[in-house]
Amino acid sequence: MKSLSYEHPTTAPVIAATAHSLPGQADALVRARAFAEPLLASAVLDTGENILAHADAVAHILKDIGGSQAMQAASYLVYACDHLNKPHEVIGKAFGSNFADLAMETTKLVRVQRMARLAQLSASHATAPIPMAQTVAAQTENVRKMLLAFSRDLRVVMLRLASRLQTLRHFAASKLTVPPGLASEALQVFAPLANRLGIWEIKWEMEDLSFRFLEPDTYRQVARLLDEKRVEREAHVDALRSHLARDLASQGISATVQGRPKHIYSIVKKMRGKSLGFDQVYDIRALRIVVPSVPDCYAALGWVHSHFTPVPDEFDDYIARPKTNGYQSLHTVVRDAAGKPIEVQVRTQAMHDHAETGVAAHWAYKEAGVKGYAGVSASGEYDAKIAVLRQLLAWERDLSGAQLGDKGAGFFDDRIYVLTPDAAIVELPQGATAVDFAYSVHTNLGHRCRGARVDGAMVPLNTPLKNGQTVEVSVVKEGGPSRDWLNPELGFLASHRARAKVRAWFNALAVGETVAKGREAVEKLLQREGKTAVKLEDLASQLGFNSADNLFEVVGKDEFSLRNIEIVLRPPEPVLPHDEFLLLKKQKPPSQSGKGGVLVVGVDSLMTQLAKCCKPAPPDAICGFVTRGKGVSVHRADCSNLRNMVTRSGDRVIEVQWGGKTGGGGSVYPVDVAVEANDRQGLLRDISEVFAKEKMNVIGVQTQSIRGIAWMTFTVEVSDSGRLSKVLGIVAELNGVRSARRR
Repeated sequence: MKSLSYEHPTTAPVIAATAHSLPGQADALVRARAFAEPLLASAVLDTGENILAHADAVAHILKDIGGSQAMQAASYLVYACDHLNKPHEVIGKAFGSNFADLAMETTKLVRVQRMARLAQLSASHATAPIPMAQTVAAQTENVRKMLLAFSRDLRVVMLRLASRLQTLRHFAASKLTVPPGLASEALQVFAPLANRLGIWEIKWEMEDLSFRFLEPDTYRQVARLLDEKRVEREAHVDALRSHLARDLASQGISATVQGRPKHIYSIVKKMRGKSLGFDQVYDIRALRIVVPSVPDCYAALGWVHSHFTPVPDEFDDYIARPKTNGYQSLHTVVRDAAGKPIEVQVRTQAMHDHAETGVAAHWAYKEAGVKGYAGVSASGEYDAKIAVLRQLLAWERDLSGAQLGDKGAGFFDDRIYVLTPDAAIVELPQGATAVDFAYSVHTNLGHRCRGARVDGAMVPLNTPLKNGQTVEVSVVKEGGPSRDWLNPELGFLASHRARAKVRAWFNALAVGETVAKGREAVEKLLQREGKTAVKLEDLASQLGFNSADNLFEVVGKDEFSLRNIEIVLRPPEPVLPHDEFLLLKKQKPPSQSGKGGVLVVGVDSLMTQLAKCCKPAPPDAICGFVTRGKGVSVHRADCSNLRNMVTRSGDRVIEVQWGGKTGGGGSVYPVDVAVEANDRQGLLRDISEVFAKEKMNVIGVQTQSIRGIAWMTFTVEVSDSGRLSKVLGIVAELNGVRSARRR
């Protein structure tokens, strides 16, 4: 139907004079129906039901459960919203802003649930995963959360419960095929919520109707079993009820004895949950005894147990030991003279009122219980919030004259629920922005987010989102987050998860800059050496790295000398004839000279230097390698770089040994020590204190911590590397240290 602006002709003259008092007037229901009738009389819902007839039925259901006239009136205004150009403005002028707010909020929830069902249907028929689509189970739970999030105004939820019950009644009466997802959503979302709110009439009927649509064969089978002995069972229960009431009265106990109606879905659920046959379900025959006081409860229970045979292990005293939700009652199962089981509940009127109004968490009793079954749990924050909503229901009629737009006292202030453009529901922390939303959908979407539309309107990226809004973000093809997003004063991010993703991006960017710096240095070296044709991956492999980027990273951090690369790149010098090489080795006896306390065998005046890659120190086994123009480089015998050079130029190896005075006279040598430990406060201080106590000077420290693990490299001066092993043993015993070794 085409949208239009509408003002009811019969009410327009009155509105200007009395708009401020209309929400509380007794004729609000009549006026609301008259307002909506021209719009809805010929319109139909997507279920095929006439909208006006649907609204009439919803208003009647609300009246039956005690809903105020204001709520009943809202059932018409909700459906009028879809047929008005500016529904909030028009309804606000005709009925006041509070009616307009309630109608718009309920309309929004109707649209959310309709879109969610369509998304589920699309996902179930898709041959490949749909972007941002969720599984049916997850989406159902999100609809449940969304429904609760809207229940800041409890009337919104009650309107939706009544509407869904009427929809199920419509399909039952018309015998039409129920749309996919509608019955399961009613069973999994609406019926449990009605139960939690204490609206039992809606809960039982909705469960039975939904189950009838979802499992028609099982429904008919159980219905037939119930019907076969219905007359006999009802007569038996009625006789027991009269007998109990009469005998309790003769004992001076004023008691009201009621038969408890049974519902097909609850019977099937108990049969499945406890693996029982139909005849084993005790509470098919059930009575409830309501008495004035607690002593009367136990007196009535004693009479029942003395006149019937109690069933072992089927007695629970919830008066002496109330459930955590406050529920109190005595439960027992007995057998009559014919051996037929009967479930009996005994409680006071106050306990009964407490349970029947929902405050006693009847949902927890029936679906989880103390013994529990079918893996259902009633614990958690989710249900704690519902307990508060149950109390709100008791206030509904008291609030009927108050402003309908008043919201609940922040029961869901910690979370909000917004929609993606394809109707997936996204849960966010309160105060979340479009940037938080983008990161919750996909990390890359968050990185590239540059703009946002909320309910179709462009908004700044740091605009806090509200419950039920539809959010669409605009992105660039390439790019990353802004550092401003990490500034809490600017308000771009409320989610800890999103902030962590932004920080991770900038950390990766820093690594990338280091790699780029190292790459530039390596490529310049290759140009100087005239080796630009060398493959970088091959070069990295020759130097012992898994990839070229790993090589570039350590070069960029100045942790790997370019001289090591020069050695690999430069070709070996011509090999000396064998005889000449032997002559060189035998030229002179050992001398005590040599730079740094190193004795070079046979070449007394040859310049020497300690290799920085392995940092040898006495009494390490050492070996020399003749370099081009820089003398002899002295390595530890187990140095991996030395092994690589020997493989390429074995003729340039020369025998060296430590001088006789090495280690004396205050000579010290720098060595590297690697420590791996669980990162903690004071770790660096504790390790440094060990070196200081052992009189080893620390001349350099490098540390890095990733995911709680600290990697540390200490450069210490030692006169004897043999003593270093003892010191490392002390370091390894420190709290949190995993290993301590020389590099």
